[in-house]
Amino acid sequence: MTDQTSSPAPRRRKSLRILLWVLFAGFLLVVLANLLAPDLDLSGEDRVAVIRVEGVILDAQQTVGDLKKFAESPSVKAIVLRIDSPGGGVVPSQEIHDAVKRVRAKNNKAVVASMGTVAASGGYYIAAATDRIIANPGTLTGSIGVIMELANLEGLLKKIGVESVVVKSGQHKDIGSPFRKMNEGDRHILQAVMDDVHRQFIEAVAEGRSLEVGDVQLLADGRIFTGRQAKDAKLVDELGDLEDAIKLAAEMGGIEGEPRVVEPRRRFSIRELIGGHVLGPLPQFDFQTGVSLKYLMAF
Repeated sequence: MTDQTSSPAPRRRKSLRILLWVLFAGFLLVVLANLLAPDLDLSGEDRVAVIRVEGVILDAQQTVGDLKKFAESPSVKAIVLRIDSPGGGVVPSQEIHDAVKRVRAKNNKAVVASMGTVAASGGYYIAAATDRIIANPGTLTGSIGVIMELANLEGLLKKIGVESVVVKSGQHKDIGSPFRKMNEGDRHILQAVMDDVHRQFIEAVAEGRSLEVGDVQLLADGRIFTGRQAKDAKLVDELGDLEDAIKLAAEMGGIEGEPRVVEPRRRFSIRELIGGHVLGPLPQFDFQTGVSLKYLMAF
């Protein structure tokens, strides 16, 4: 009689332990999923993704990867590119521009550009690939042009008694060298390169904005515009802020009501921690030798 009345207690404790282990295992699975796939969404709710392009554009890998990931996500119906950048390197700007075009063509998803404080030169190059561009009235944009900055240290080296010795196999192999004065032949070659890259910029804007190349060329002298001036020049579609861009993207993506917004979640990185918090307060020097083309607003 006593055995029969006491036997249910161990069974209840065993069931409770199993339940606790199941809950613990479920918790671990959620944590692992968050670490290994931080953007995984199981709700199935339609969303608008916001990808931020901020600061000088030096590399396209992260932004291109975010675009590809959200383009392939069935729950993301539209993407907003929040651009707050004076531009940067020619190639990374072009790579992000082309990635935006692939999202629109291959994945058939709307991409809206939202301009922050500045979206100039390479920042505008990227925006030109989107379906619609929204800028704040005071946004600085435009700066459609190319810049190349070369240092000439010849005079300084002479003062300190240092002589540069160059051995080369071609007449222009040391073009852009900081150790000698640029000659007319070098200048002619570099100007031809600049003109071609500038032409690529103009053609990209003309295609993206459905404008004539000649009309864009009149605006492509490196000048900057406010958001309101850019709208008058047909470089921008509407005036508004990030919230306006998100609402427009949601409408274009067929989302009814208030859209849910998702952004890429950055994984923990020792490299970024050291770069941002340890080296961040130290002065940064950007000294480059050789030829470097930039879609960058000079400031």
